[in-house]
Amino acid sequence: MSERPAVVPCVFYKDPIAALKWLEQAFGFELTVLLTDAEGNVGHSEMAFLNSAISVGGEWAGPQLGGASMKSPASLGGAGTQFLRIALPDGLDAHCERARAAGARITAEPEDQFYGDRTYRAMDPEGHIWNFSQAVRVVSGAEMEQASGLKIRTSLEGA
Repeated sequence: MSERPAVVPCVFYKDPIAALKWLEQAFGFELTVLLTDAEGNVGHSEMAFLNSAISVGGEWAGPQLGGASMKSPASLGGAGTQFLRIALPDGLDAHCERARAAGARITAEPEDQFYGDRTYRAMDPEGHIWNFSQAVRVVSGAEMEQASGLKIRTSLEGA
């Protein structure tokens, strides 16, 4: 049995089939599982990317959610409660251009960050934000504090 990722984010879309196709084209995710009902509605899906996975589903509500519902930002006036961070081993700028060519709205162009990564941010057609990063240099905690003006901690003690 192969090792599964410990955390698999689930992203919800009004049109999950279109999202699966777009995520392949724009970001290079690969479909590994797609379960559909008799009408073609997505019951479950998983996509792989490097050593990670995501699940893509349609909007839904049910007693399992305690009265809550899972929605796409497109159904919530663009609101979101999270974004996905994905670490690339290399090729960040080319990855950004691939996403742009597929119709991603680049909300933050590739740029080196004070903490040693080069990052860009993209919005998919339904409004989910995807943050891609690539480590470009090693930065000490002291260097990060000096560059950012922030206090860097590795513990909640004293917070």
